[in-house]
Amino acid sequence: MKKIIVLTSGGDAPGMNAAIRAVVRTGHYYGLKVYGCQFGFQGLVDQTIFPMEPNSVANMIQNGGTILKTARCLSFLQKETRDACRAFLKKEEIDGIVVIGGNGSFKGASLLTAEGGPATIGIPGTIDNDIHGTEYTIGFDTARNTALQAIDKIRDTASSHNHNFLVEVMGRSSGFLALDVGIAGGAEFILTPEFPVSHEVLASKITTPRRHKLSSIIVIAEADKSGRSFDIAKQLAVITGLQYRVCILGHTQRGGSPTAMDRKMASEMGYLAVRGLLEGQSHQMTAFNQGRLELVRIPDPDLGPRILNQKDLIELNDILCT
Repeated sequence: MKKIIVLTSGGDAPGMNAAIRAVVRTGHYYGLKVYGCQFGFQGLVDQTIFPMEPNSVANMIQNGGTILKTARCLSFLQKETRDACRAFLKKEEIDGIVVIGGNGSFKGASLLTAEGGPATIGIPGTIDNDIHGTEYTIGFDTARNTALQAIDKIRDTASSHNHNFLVEVMGRSSGFLALDVGIAGGAEFILTPEFPVSHEVLASKITTPRRHKLSSIIVIAEADKSGRSFDIAKQLAVITGLQYRVCILGHTQRGGSPTAMDRKMASEMGYLAVRGLLEGQSHQMTAFNQGRLELVRIPDPDLGPRILNQKDLIELNDILCT
């Protein structure tokens, strides 16, 4: 193992820069030549890689986003494209790749390695926390704190005006973000893709006598489409007569300075990824399970996203808000 590449792919997540920094500096510490390429796998397609020295990652651990840029490269799903990339990497004598991203990114890395490409280690980076094989992904803690801060501010307005709000957070297939933010923010109800609730059932819960509340907040995962909260608000108005204002947090959750947890976790995962390559590992990803970091097999892309199965926590929130 003499030369490695680090890239970020798919959606950005706070903490990616900390992971890049750890990969670059760990690689140099162990005598490797470290390269980067911009815009994920598109950089391999365009055959534009560049050396990264330890000082190239200075003063960026506190920054959100990714200095390597990121994108979704659909052409990489075509074998002829991967063949060209593999030939390029072989010509450049690249021995290993560290891919920071989510399920789609890991699928591309797995295909490249399986077809004879360099050894690959993945670092899970997505605010949705929805990758099989790990309980935690880089960016999740920052995203939930960003959303929580927004909800705290919205509650000030809700209380001042006796208003009701629907706050929509990200989470197209999984409700991890909605669950954590809802419980921590004291939301009256939490709606996730895994535990759907009909408009009629939700309306019944809303109108069931509880403590006398003059304002309320419902946290909703975007699920099948961003902006679905507007449809829910309209239906609730028809059924209950209550007006709900909608606040969609959107991409604000993906930006911002990473939390201490995300910086530390990303740094440790970057270090572990390089050590894994040096020890001859491949087709693995860094993972955090039961309180410890480890290398595990990159999950089968056909499994789809990891989904929330903690219905007891949804019920806990119902109890706390009675």
